[in-house]
Amino acid sequence: MSERLDVMKTYKLLIKGQFLRSESGRTYEVSDAVGGFLANAARASRKDVREAVVAARGAQASWWESSAYLKGQILYRWAEMAESRRRDLADLVQRAWGIGEDEALEDVNAAIDRLVWYAGWTDKIAQVYGGANPVAGPYFNFSVPRPCGVVAAIAPSNGSLQGWVDVVAAPLCAGNTVVAVASHEHPLAAFALAELTATADVPPGVLNLLTGDLAELAETLARHEDVDGLDLTGAGEFATAMAEWSADSITRTYRPHPGDDPTRRLRSFIETTTVWHTMGY
Repeated sequence: MSERLDVMKTYKLLIKGQFLRSESGRTYEVSDAVGGFLANAARASRKDVREAVVAARGAQASWWESSAYLKGQILYRWAEMAESRRRDLADLVQRAWGIGEDEALEDVNAAIDRLVWYAGWTDKIAQVYGGANPVAGPYFNFSVPRPCGVVAAIAPSNGSLQGWVDVVAAPLCAGNTVVAVASHEHPLAAFALAELTATADVPPGVLNLLTGDLAELAETLARHEDVDGLDLTGAGEFATAMAEWSADSITRTYRPHPGDDPTRRLRSFIETTTVWHTMGY
């Protein structure tokens, strides 16, 4: 039997439900824990950032207006798809980090469990963060949580799959759409998980994923006036500058603190609308 060559994969960008090369045509090599070649990944440009934001904005209204039940079912379907690919995802994590199989599976299992957890939040946000307010007079007064809009999320630089699920699923379950930047050094497991959205009924544009150099993308993302929220979890040395750039457009900003629970991130991308209505007699 003749020796064959491996079919090496080039991971593309995910924009508006399509897997696209960077408009510049650039790629970069992704290495494993000992410096060996794993795959090529697209190197996104500033134009790719703008295209991803346009896609997210176009999908946001319909995603928000879909029922909480439907959003929960879609996120749960995504978790189901990930469960069927646990071994493949764990293999990517294991090779990227240079860890044991059990430890890699632990991260993948935690990521899937966290995705199920966020799926369960979709129909509870209104109850937990909204409510009826007491007022003096013949009126009803309701506080109604609503999404802030388009959220740009910087994934953890260590490539943790659970960490990536946190930065994308928290805003998604609240009705936001997301433009996520994967870890530069460890993007493959995150992208493999994002690929599953193509068969998990996630509408095009709801989740967009970019790979590349954050030094090139950070300012465009932070200054974009159609970005309403910014998760700086994996921004590292760029976090302070991105927070300052985003202030020009009054963008909501989340910066993690030690001991944060996942609901703090979720709350960061929710706004509250107050509704008054007269009582009928």
